[in-house]
Amino acid sequence: MELRQLRYFVAVAEELHFGRAAERLLIAGPSLSQQIKALERDLGVALFERNRRGVALTQAGATLLPHTKALLERADDLKRRAGRLAGTEQVRLGYVNWRPADLRARAAPVAELIIDTWVVPSHAQAARVAEGSLDLAICWVRKQDLERLNLASRLLGVDRLHAVSVGEDERPVRAADVIVPVDDDQTSWSSWNVYAEAFARDTGAKIVRISDGGITGEAFVDHVRRLRRPVLNSPKGQEVLLPPDLVRRPVVEPAPLWTWSLVWRRGEVRRAVFDTVEAVARGVECELGGWLPEDDPYRA
Repeated sequence: MELRQLRYFVAVAEELHFGRAAERLLIAGPSLSQQIKALERDLGVALFERNRRGVALTQAGATLLPHTKALLERADDLKRRAGRLAGTEQVRLGYVNWRPADLRARAAPVAELIIDTWVVPSHAQAARVAEGSLDLAICWVRKQDLERLNLASRLLGVDRLHAVSVGEDERPVRAADVIVPVDDDQTSWSSWNVYAEAFARDTGAKIVRISDGGITGEAFVDHVRRLRRPVLNSPKGQEVLLPPDLVRRPVVEPAPLWTWSLVWRRGEVRRAVFDTVEAVARGVECELGGWLPEDDPYRA
């Protein structure tokens, strides 16, 4: 039994709808259902009655719900107390796939930085900060995300995206001549899809819709080989070793930039969180000479 499973239980109990709870938690519906079933197995009781009409708490679920909420509150309090006893407060941070190499060292003088190992997309990490399971996150966000979730941000890093193509030609390729993959899975690829569609709209690049997760990994390589044209690579594929038949090519006119934000709650009151933001972001300088989406927080 894990604390996140208990948080899932509370979300489903409050929504009484797996789809709405999954949307609120920003995870896939099947994953949420599997985690609830795993929790029920661990507890030895059914928490929900599921039928065509919807979802309802069982008697056991209704009885355990207030105890679960109290347990989660005590767990959060325990972390805060442990930090004070250790002489330094704990600050919990999530990230997607990029973080500064010296992240812990930067934060060490002001707080004990707990780096969360749960890998979820940018939009999910931002939502976790908003609902309180994280204090900070490094993710891609838009102005409207910051407003909707009541978050503040600092620029922490910038990736210049490149294209991948078949052959040996490593010359720059114009943005208008690039293919941009957009995946049907909005739960996993929401942030990338928003970015990719805006890039295609502004530059004339061609969108290719996929449904196999081929934004990264072997499926991405297969798409590059099949399309026989330069394909825009996502931030998750920036440092991946390519097969010998593929090459990276700079994208120009314009160069696509992906920004990484450090985000926290605007209503935050803990001094340790503010001090961590200052310590982690201090001295960061990022060159922004390229294309950014219109709603990027750092677009001039």
